[in-house]
Amino acid sequence: MEPIANETITSSTTAQNAPSGYMGNNAPNHATGASYNNQVPAPGIPFPPKKKPDFIAPLLIGLAIVISSAILGGAFVKYKTDSSRSISATGSASVDFDADLIVWRGYFTAYSESSSRAYSQIKKEASWVEDYLKNKGLSSSDYVFSAVDISESTVNDYDENGNYVRTHVEGYNLSQNVVISSTDIDLVEEISRDISTLLDNGVQLTSGTPEYYCTGLDEIKLDLIDKATENARARIDIMARQSGAGVGKLRSSNLGVFQITAQNSGTSYYSYDGYLDTTSRHKTASITVRLDYDVK
Repeated sequence: MEPIANETITSSTTAQNAPSGYMGNNAPNHATGASYNNQVPAPGIPFPPKKKPDFIAPLLIGLAIVISSAILGGAFVKYKTDSSRSISATGSASVDFDADLIVWRGYFTAYSESSSRAYSQIKKEASWVEDYLKNKGLSSSDYVFSAVDISESTVNDYDENGNYVRTHVEGYNLSQNVVISSTDIDLVEEISRDISTLLDNGVQLTSGTPEYYCTGLDEIKLDLIDKATENARARIDIMARQSGAGVGKLRSSNLGVFQITAQNSGTSYYSYDGYLDTTSRHKTASITVRLDYDVK
């Protein structure tokens, strides 16, 4: 019977030395530092449940990212589509008008071996030219004489062997300009064509081509801008109406360059920087305006 008692005592001792919450061979061995895999909870103490992987939170985050990207992408596409919907047209306007100012330029010359004699000659010619202009009906406020321009006429001297020796003054060339500016275009045109009286007096007057200008050109330009803008808007309204669209806000407007040409000369004289004709009395002014609108 004693062996049985000893076995019971040994079992009790093992249970008493086990840590709280574990029994038998499933308890960790504090003496050796080993642990046992098959752990069994002590009576009355539940074993902590194992946590299952949480797939809900990452799924929601991913879904939110996809939805946000779709919303932003759709908004961007709509913005690009809306911003690219526009309608534009170029309007034009032109008007014929006559110049109201004429400018005529001429010059005359004198030559002499003596500078004083040349100067006296040029002054005499200037007096003849002025008398001629006054006799034709111009007032002193219609013409202006420039200062006298003088230059030496020189000759190089060489010896019998062809070697350069010196340069000496042979004579003096003098010239003077006269500019006539008047609103009496018919009178100045007549003067510029008939200079026989001056030629008879020995005045070698060289006549330039008359130039024609308009003193009210700024008012003409403003009126053309207004008409060209109206024309561009009318074209846009027609295109929008025919396509079933609506015209929104103005995006941009661009003003072209003024082209002022002789009447009936066509567009061959048009220039990228604009053109201003001064050779013709009868002119045509034109301008373009480009408008760009949003489409509703």
